[in-house]
Amino acid sequence: MTEDEARRIADAGFEHIAGDGEMVMALLAQSGSDAAGLRAMAARPEFALFVLDFLLEHDRRVLEFAARAGIRPERVQMARAVLGGGDPW
Repeated sequence: MTEDEARRIADAGFEHIAGDGEMVMALLAQSGSDAAGLRAMAARPEFALFVLDFLLEHDRRVLEFAARAGIRPERVQMARAVLGGGDPW
């Protein structure tokens, strides 16, 4: 997986989260920020890791996102590894 692919998965993950009010509230609570602060965080490169970590925290989140995105759930973990500088496998 390339870094561009991994970033696209993270971006799609954020769009998925943004479409679910319950997940938005959980993401805000986890970030310790309000909506304006979250928008500012979104401009930082590490935000993609935050989004992927958030999705990967709960099986239901990652499975629902992967199904909606049309990807295997393992791809979310691979994207996290690529963006985090680790070995995707």
